[in-house]
Amino acid sequence: MHPLAPRFSDFADAFVKGAPLYGRLARRVSEDDRVLDLMSAAPPTQRVPVLLFASAHYLLLDEPDHPLAAHYPNLAHGMASGDSGEVFVDFVLERHDRVAALLASRSTQTNELSRCNWFLFPWSLLETEYDDLSRVDVGSSAGLTLLFPYLNYRLSPGGTVGAFDGPIIECEVRGPAPTITRPPRVAWSLGLDAEPIDVHDDEAIRWLEACVWPEQTHRFDTLRSAVELARRIGVKVERSDAVDGLEAAVGRAREHGHPVVTTSWVLNYLPPERRVRFVDTLDSIGANDDLSWIIAESPRETPELPGHRDSDEDITVVSLVTWRRGRRTARRLATTHPHGSWVDWSS
Repeated sequence: MHPLAPRFSDFADAFVKGAPLYGRLARRVSEDDRVLDLMSAAPPTQRVPVLLFASAHYLLLDEPDHPLAAHYPNLAHGMASGDSGEVFVDFVLERHDRVAALLASRSTQTNELSRCNWFLFPWSLLETEYDDLSRVDVGSSAGLTLLFPYLNYRLSPGGTVGAFDGPIIECEVRGPAPTITRPPRVAWSLGLDAEPIDVHDDEAIRWLEACVWPEQTHRFDTLRSAVELARRIGVKVERSDAVDGLEAAVGRAREHGHPVVTTSWVLNYLPPERRVRFVDTLDSIGANDDLSWIIAESPRETPELPGHRDSDEDITVVSLVTWRRGRRTARRLATTHPHGSWVDWSS
C-alpha cells in the first residue's frame, strides 16, 4: 500500500456525507499510486488531500468547459458524464507538471467572511464604552474580514442587521448574546499579514476561490461578492510580522479611536515563544494606554493566550481582553463554529 493511501481513504470516510464529491475523489485517489506519487512534490507536512483538491480546482477554474467542471456544483452548467473519480484522475495526470508546481509552492487558505460573526458581538460591547473604535487585524491575508462594517448580518434569532449592497452572512445565535440593532462602526482599520494578498490580483484571488470546497456554493459565491466589495471600497493590508509590527500599528490606530486588536485562527501558526511575545507586547502597550483585544482561537492550539492556559478545548473560543488604566481583564464570551456559522453564548 502507498504510504499516503490511508490519508486519502480516511478523508473519504470522514466526508462521504458532508462533502460527497471530495469524498469520492479521495477514495479514487487512494487507489491510484500515480496521483499519490505526485503528492511528493509538496513539502512533507503539506501532503494532504485538500491541497491536491485545491490545486486541481485552481486549474479547473480556468477551464470551465472541461468535463470535470460539470461534476463541481459551483461550476456545473450542464449534465455531468462519466465517473467523477476517473475524470478527476485523468485531469490531474494530464496536467502533472502544473499540479506538481502548485503542490510545491502553495498552501491552503481560508478567507472566510462568516468569521466576521466572531467580532460582531464583542464589538457591540466595546461600543457601549467608546464612541470611536479603530481596528488592527493581525493575519488579515486578503483583508476580507476588514469588510466587517459593510456586511449584512442575518442573525437567527435577531433578524437582519445592515442595509448594504454587499454580501449577506448568516449566524445562528445560541444563548444570551448581546442584542445587535445596527451595523458595527469602525473609524479606521488596518490589516497586518506576513504575506498579504492583493484583492486586485486575479491569480491570487483564484487560489482563494480554489480553496473553497466546490459543494459549498454559498461560500464560493460569498467570497466572490466579498472580493468585488473589497475592490470597490478598498481594504488596507500591509506586509508585517505579527509581533514586530504590532506596536506601531496600534499606535496608528489610536490616532483614530480606541484601538482594538483582532486575531482569528492566526496565532496558532506562531511558535510558542512568539505567542508569548505577542501577549507581552500587548501587555506593554496596555500598561500605559487603554487597549482591547478580541480573540477567536483554539485554547488547545494557543495555550499561551489569556484565558487559555487552563483549558485544553479543541474548539474556537471567542474572548475579549481589555486593558483599562493599566489593568488587564480577560473575559470568555462564546464558542463558535470554525467558519462562524454559529456562535454559542451559553458556554
